[in-house]
Amino acid sequence: MPNTGDSFITILKQAHLQWGSHRHTNSRGILFGEGYLQIPASIARRQNITNSNSTNTNVYLCSSTDGFLNNVNLKATGCSHAGSIHAKQFHGSGNLQLLGHWFNHINAQIGDQIRIDFITPTEILLTKI
Repeated sequence: MPNTGDSFITILKQAHLQWGSHRHTNSRGILFGEGYLQIPASIARRQNITNSNSTNTNVYLCSSTDGFLNNVNLKATGCSHAGSIHAKQFHGSGNLQLLGHWFNHINAQIGDQIRIDFITPTEILLTKI
Protein backbone atom coordinates (compact mmCIF):
# COMPACT_ATOMS: atom_id res chain seq x y z
CA MET A 1 0.00 0.00 0.00
CA PRO A 2 1.14 3.58 -0.50
CA ASN A 3 2.56 5.53 2.42
CA THR A 4 1.07 8.68 3.87
CA GLY A 5 2.66 11.55 1.95
CA ASP A 6 3.25 9.63 -1.29
CA SER A 7 2.12 11.47 -4.40
CA PHE A 8 2.49 11.50 -8.15
CA ILE A 9 1.35 13.50 -11.16
CA THR A 10 -0.41 12.04 -14.16
CA ILE A 11 -0.97 13.79 -17.50
CA LEU A 12 -4.39 13.41 -19.08
CA LYS A 13 -4.69 11.96 -22.57
CA GLN A 14 -7.77 11.57 -24.75
CA ALA A 15 -8.25 7.96 -23.63
CA HIS A 16 -8.37 9.05 -19.96
CA LEU A 17 -10.95 11.75 -20.64
CA GLN A 18 -13.11 9.64 -22.97
CA TRP A 19 -12.56 6.10 -21.71
CA GLY A 20 -15.98 4.81 -22.73
CA SER A 21 -16.02 6.31 -26.21
CA HIS A 22 -12.39 6.61 -27.39
CA ARG A 23 -11.80 2.89 -27.74
CA HIS A 24 -9.74 0.54 -29.85
CA THR A 25 -11.77 -2.53 -28.98
CA ASN A 26 -15.28 -3.82 -29.48
CA SER A 27 -15.35 -5.62 -26.11
CA ARG A 28 -18.35 -3.49 -25.05
CA GLY A 29 -20.52 -0.73 -26.38
CA ILE A 30 -19.72 2.98 -26.42
CA LEU A 31 -20.44 4.67 -23.09
CA PHE A 32 -20.00 8.43 -22.89
CA GLY A 33 -18.68 10.20 -19.80
CA GLU A 34 -16.32 7.57 -18.44
CA GLY A 35 -12.87 8.54 -17.25
CA TYR A 36 -9.83 7.21 -15.43
CA LEU A 37 -6.48 8.29 -14.04
CA GLN A 38 -3.39 6.50 -15.29
CA ILE A 39 -0.92 5.10 -12.77
CA PRO A 40 2.52 4.82 -14.39
CA ALA A 41 4.00 1.34 -13.85
CA SER A 42 7.11 2.71 -12.13
CA ILE A 43 4.93 4.64 -9.65
CA ALA A 44 2.65 1.65 -9.01
CA ARG A 45 5.68 -0.49 -8.16
CA ARG A 46 7.49 2.18 -6.09
CA GLN A 47 4.39 3.22 -4.12
CA ASN A 48 2.93 -0.31 -4.04
CA ILE A 49 -0.42 0.65 -5.60
CA THR A 50 -2.00 -2.73 -6.15
CA ASN A 51 -5.04 -4.24 -7.86
CA SER A 52 -7.28 -7.14 -6.86
CA ASN A 53 -4.47 -9.65 -7.55
CA SER A 54 -2.92 -8.49 -4.27
CA THR A 55 -4.12 -9.01 -0.72
CA ASN A 56 -3.83 -5.23 -0.13
CA THR A 57 -6.87 -3.03 -0.50
CA ASN A 58 -7.48 -1.61 -3.95
CA VAL A 59 -10.32 0.75 -2.98
CA TYR A 60 -9.43 4.25 -1.81
CA LEU A 61 -11.50 7.01 -0.25
CA CYS A 62 -11.11 10.02 -2.52
CA SER A 63 -11.82 13.75 -2.43
CA SER A 64 -10.76 16.61 -4.69
CA THR A 65 -9.34 19.96 -3.62
CA ASP A 66 -12.14 21.78 -5.46
CA GLY A 67 -14.75 19.98 -3.32
CA PHE A 68 -16.57 18.31 -6.23
CA LEU A 69 -15.46 14.84 -5.12
CA ASN A 70 -16.06 14.23 -1.44
CA ASN A 71 -15.33 10.85 0.15
CA VAL A 72 -16.07 8.79 -2.97
CA ASN A 73 -14.51 5.41 -3.72
CA LEU A 74 -11.81 5.02 -6.35
CA LYS A 75 -10.60 1.59 -7.32
CA ALA A 76 -7.06 0.73 -8.46
CA THR A 77 -7.37 -1.79 -11.29
CA GLY A 78 -5.76 -3.25 -14.36
CA CYS A 79 -2.25 -4.49 -14.86
CA SER A 80 0.46 -4.38 -17.50
CA HIS A 81 0.61 -8.17 -17.79
CA ALA A 82 -1.62 -11.02 -16.61
CA GLY A 83 -1.31 -11.74 -12.90
CA SER A 84 0.62 -8.58 -12.00
CA ILE A 85 -0.36 -7.12 -8.63
CA HIS A 86 0.41 -3.49 -9.57
CA ALA A 87 -2.48 -1.36 -10.84
CA LYS A 88 -2.40 0.81 -13.93
CA GLN A 89 -5.41 3.08 -13.31
CA PHE A 90 -7.87 4.56 -10.84
CA HIS A 91 -11.56 4.73 -11.70
CA GLY A 92 -14.80 5.15 -9.83
CA SER A 93 -15.62 2.01 -7.87
CA GLY A 94 -18.95 0.87 -9.29
CA ASN A 95 -19.26 4.09 -11.32
CA LEU A 96 -16.98 4.44 -14.33
CA GLN A 97 -18.42 7.92 -14.97
CA LEU A 98 -17.34 9.29 -11.58
CA LEU A 99 -14.03 10.73 -12.82
CA GLY A 100 -15.62 11.72 -16.13
CA HIS A 101 -18.04 13.96 -14.22
CA TRP A 102 -15.14 15.48 -12.29
CA PHE A 103 -13.18 16.00 -15.52
CA ASN A 104 -16.18 17.85 -16.92
CA HIS A 105 -16.49 19.95 -13.73
CA ILE A 106 -12.83 21.04 -13.86
CA ASN A 107 -12.95 21.49 -17.65
CA ALA A 108 -10.13 18.97 -18.03
CA GLN A 109 -8.27 18.98 -21.33
CA ILE A 110 -5.70 16.74 -22.95
CA GLY A 111 -2.34 17.61 -21.40
CA ASP A 112 -3.73 18.76 -18.04
CA GLN A 113 -1.88 17.49 -14.99
CA ILE A 114 -3.57 15.83 -12.02
CA ARG A 115 -1.72 15.40 -8.73
CA ILE A 116 -2.68 12.36 -6.66
CA ASP A 117 -1.74 12.75 -2.98
CA PHE A 118 -2.04 9.93 -0.46
CA ILE A 119 -3.34 11.60 2.69
CA THR A 120 -3.23 8.18 4.37
CA PRO A 121 -2.45 4.78 2.83
CA THR A 122 -6.15 4.48 1.87
CA GLU A 123 -7.20 8.12 1.30
CA ILE A 124 -6.50 10.13 -1.86
CA LEU A 125 -6.74 13.83 -2.63
CA LEU A 126 -6.93 14.88 -6.30
CA THR A 127 -5.82 18.28 -7.55
CA LYS A 128 -5.85 19.70 -11.06
CA ILE A 129 -2.57 21.55 -11.38
